[in-house]
Amino acid sequence: MTEPTWQSPPAPINDILNAAAPPTVLLSPNHKYLVELEQPLMSDIAEMAEPKVPLAGFLLNPQTNAPARYNKYHSLKIRDIKSHNIVTVDLPQFDQEYSQISYLKWSPDSERLAFTLTQTNGLELWVVELATANAQRLTEPILNAAYGIPHRWLTNDSLICKFIPEERGEPPVKSPIPTGAIVEENLGRKTPSRTYTNLLENPHDEALFEYYLSSSLEIVNLNGQRTALIAPCLIDEARPSPDGNFILLMTLHHPFSYQLPASYFPKRTQILTANGKIIRELEDLPLADNLSIKFDAVRTGKRRIFWRGDRPATIYWVEALDDGNPSNPATKRDALFELEPPFSSEPRLLWQSEYRFQHVLWGQEDIALVWERWFDSRRQRVWQINPQNPETSPQLLFDRSTEDKYNEPGAPMTVLGQYGRDIIRFTPDGDGIYLNGRGASPQGVYPFLDKFNLETKEKERLWQCQDPYFEGVVELLDRQAEILLTRRQSQTEPPNYYLKNGNNEPVLLTDYQDPAPQLAGIQKQLIQYQRADGVGLSATLYLPPGYDVNRDGALPMLFWVYPEEFKDREFAGQVTTATNTFSRPMRDSVLFLLTQGYAILSGPSIPIVGEGNAEPNDTYVEQLVTGTQAAVDYVVGLGIADRDRLGIGGHSYGAFTTVNLLAHTNLFKVGIAKSGAYNRTLTPFGFQGEQRSYWEAPDTYNKMSPFTHLAKIQAPLLLIHGEKDSNPGTYPLQTERLYEALKGLGATVRWVVLPYEDHGYRSREAIGHVLWEMVNWCDRYLK
Repeated sequence: MTEPTWQSPPAPINDILNAAAPPTVLLSPNHKYLVELEQPLMSDIAEMAEPKVPLAGFLLNPQTNAPARYNKYHSLKIRDIKSHNIVTVDLPQFDQEYSQISYLKWSPDSERLAFTLTQTNGLELWVVELATANAQRLTEPILNAAYGIPHRWLTNDSLICKFIPEERGEPPVKSPIPTGAIVEENLGRKTPSRTYTNLLENPHDEALFEYYLSSSLEIVNLNGQRTALIAPCLIDEARPSPDGNFILLMTLHHPFSYQLPASYFPKRTQILTANGKIIRELEDLPLADNLSIKFDAVRTGKRRIFWRGDRPATIYWVEALDDGNPSNPATKRDALFELEPPFSSEPRLLWQSEYRFQHVLWGQEDIALVWERWFDSRRQRVWQINPQNPETSPQLLFDRSTEDKYNEPGAPMTVLGQYGRDIIRFTPDGDGIYLNGRGASPQGVYPFLDKFNLETKEKERLWQCQDPYFEGVVELLDRQAEILLTRRQSQTEPPNYYLKNGNNEPVLLTDYQDPAPQLAGIQKQLIQYQRADGVGLSATLYLPPGYDVNRDGALPMLFWVYPEEFKDREFAGQVTTATNTFSRPMRDSVLFLLTQGYAILSGPSIPIVGEGNAEPNDTYVEQLVTGTQAAVDYVVGLGIADRDRLGIGGHSYGAFTTVNLLAHTNLFKVGIAKSGAYNRTLTPFGFQGEQRSYWEAPDTYNKMSPFTHLAKIQAPLLLIHGEKDSNPGTYPLQTERLYEALKGLGATVRWVVLPYEDHGYRSREAIGHVLWEMVNWCDRYLK
């Protein structure tokens, strides 16, 4: 065989891939600055090939003691919102092509920003003063970012940091000679788990886990002076109290697991003073290896342990009242507790939930909002509670199905509280809050800002996006909600930030340009149609630049699919896709095929509905076929798609769907399946929205598995998979076995393995190659 080489896609795809992407933008919590971070959308394959150590569910770079995959920005700019001045922060590159900035954290007063710079041998801690853009290094490259956040602000002039122990030495070396057999056993306990990758496998892996995750905890001030707090241990998180006087320390310990990632390992939580003295052990959770596979299953004991944002040093947590098992009958599922300094008294009960606790947002002494949700019924409720007087009856604010996007009330807006943490933003009279919503409706998606009265439960619409824009509120810049920071875009205008003040003309704060002007003429529209049983469906239709149906006729079209489960057919038909957005393809997006003369039907809704006691997946194949048939009939009826030149593709669960549609229909002439799972017996304890095990629903698992029906596939199929896919359930083995089976059956199939790539593809080389494969496959068998 010839040596494989990376291929490049045709013009203008290569040029678009090489274009710089608009920056990521962060707003300082005090609303004075925009921080702009330039981030490449793709990595170099050499970076992907750097050494990696699999450790309990994640990959570590042993040279930097940081995750092998994490966001790294290349430049940092500070934009003053009031003066519009913008300054680039001067940072070193350390013999690298560019700076590598990560782990950004605002100081409590928002006047400084802490971050890490990656050298070839580790991560340094830096701080930039936003008013002057002056940056200074506080440490050598000794931060330990192997697991969790490596640094957090303690006060406005000091941080707590996890450091690599000074006397750590060299990593453990595995003996090439086995000392014995590797044995695991289970003595009658039920310990189901979903499928995970990069797990510990033997005692040597355990030794590596302890070696790389062990950290000392120290205070570092703005002069770089260090004060040791505790001896090295397996630190999960260290969270300072809002007033900086205490620390919540979470650590991991034995016994470890060879079937579960580190997040399930035993975890001890202690309360420390700011100088490292242990006040109290709050919890010691055992290994969570016996959880139910149902989505509402949780650990027993204290979980979700955090500081209240509206108080100087009050801890809160949640405890399950049903043993953490959603199958157990219970009138109350969770309890919310709090504990005040000196942390020696009994905790105070604040609230009990009937569903599973989701989260809490603190406001003031007598007002907090809590969310609860139950997956089986898809119900969510939001309550107003009184932490000052828990005996006061909670007030129900919202009660809705999570599937009902038309009635989403929006998320409460927050503001920086006196202790430097986000709390509820109240209206000036204190009677209401502000809700920031996405605004899905039968007419489309139009974000809004509402004022909600907590006493009367009445809403007042303060602002809503209008055609031709898709514009959302980023932040309120005054108490009266008259000055808004928004992010606005349209089909022809790229996203930019605006300052809006009442009825005055909006002020443009940023001026980011179109990164792919070659696609300026693409046409995008929402289409709506019905399934044979009357369920409403919709999709986003993309047409190539300059296309005219009367002049050009029907086009070859590629469907890009991803089905979704529902419990209510009414909500399954809701329109949730915004059509006023600015659409430009990134990475390996199927939209790149627009440049080659293909039409794209993106995200055709394929609801899999199971109402009442019926499970959606029990009729998965039937609903998959009828939903897709409706989409095909509609686009062919419009005259824009050629029934004999239709293709189907998808990623992950969309790849699974693609192979199923090729097996159960003759609608498509070609298929593209990326990083999918095709044999559900290899994911026996649930997948996607399925909570039952294989042994509880064997017929459903077998019928849904396209592997079972491969002999019926006639269309050419392109299979692509990342060599190091770590997504639960989508092992590369799934695609390997699928290819071998299809090959044995005499199918037309191509199997592409991307070295070093994960579930989503990151390297410039791999992404270019994937697009070349997609274009080449469609040109050969579809166009």
